[in-house]
Amino acid sequence: MSDYTISMTIEDGELLMKLLGQYDENQKIIEEQMNVHLVFRDGDLKIVGEQKNTENAKRAIDKMVQTIKDSGPIDSQKVSYIIELVKKDHENDYDKLSDIICYTHKGKQIRCKTLGQKKYIKSIEKNEIVFGIGPAGTGKTYLAMAMAVKAFKREEVSRIILTRPAVEAGEKLGFLPGDLQDKVDPYLRPLYDALYDLIGAEAYTRFREKGLIEVAPLAYMRGRTLDDSFIILDEAQNTTPEQMKMFLTRMGFGSKVIITGDITQVDLPMGKVSGLTRAEKILKDIKGIEFIYLTKDDVVRHRIVQKIIEAYDKYDNEHL
Repeated sequence: MSDYTISMTIEDGELLMKLLGQYDENQKIIEEQMNVHLVFRDGDLKIVGEQKNTENAKRAIDKMVQTIKDSGPIDSQKVSYIIELVKKDHENDYDKLSDIICYTHKGKQIRCKTLGQKKYIKSIEKNEIVFGIGPAGTGKTYLAMAMAVKAFKREEVSRIILTRPAVEAGEKLGFLPGDLQDKVDPYLRPLYDALYDLIGAEAYTRFREKGLIEVAPLAYMRGRTLDDSFIILDEAQNTTPEQMKMFLTRMGFGSKVIITGDITQVDLPMGKVSGLTRAEKILKDIKGIEFIYLTKDDVVRHRIVQKIIEAYDKYDNEHL
């Protein structure tokens, strides 16, 4: 089949540089994923390849250019996601991701990067309890924390409570140095890091000292009733059914609960049932509780992470 060529004009040099990406990374992704060849010369862009691929590449580049004009440079994750939407004839849905959730303490805008993330945020807004289930890198914990910070700043809740099960994944807590807090802190470090990014270390320390933000192992939740709080349980796949029930029944008046986890990465001892998978079966029909499933298409880390997830999924499917 002979090559088909579409010509575009991009005279703005700065816009062209943002489109191509650092070290032409975006150009390489477009060419690889759309099976076309891009030729730039004096503000003219030629897209060369089979007709359907070339037409799809033109649509993708048009959406990328619009995105750059509206919100600035695009990274490789955005480029790949726009291409995937074009292949499904859904590229106009990308415009739904423009809403700002909140700002970090440095002023960076936090937005959804995929339609799956957008659905997740909408669910958090309308439900009292939301389960965000998906692989690593889908932003399920960070977005939940962004929503918690947003609610806290708007005084919709009076405190934020973040918790994780301290599961011994290959190491024994008793052999780690320090007191109990020192031993469990490594399990909670991802939560600290996200909070530092969203509100800054100084504000976090101030709010924690006042009891307005709490980061603690799941065992610390037993026997409490948590009113007027935004509560996040992270790594929920490592809870037992008993721990999950204990956690969910801590919820008090005026509170919102988000449970996040990846059911493909359970660190419980062999034979132990995950509280997250059990909850899916027990709670799926209760009004006010929603399960949102993020997929490899929602991964917002380095694009090789998506390929790693795909490879593991393929291996698991072939060896079940």
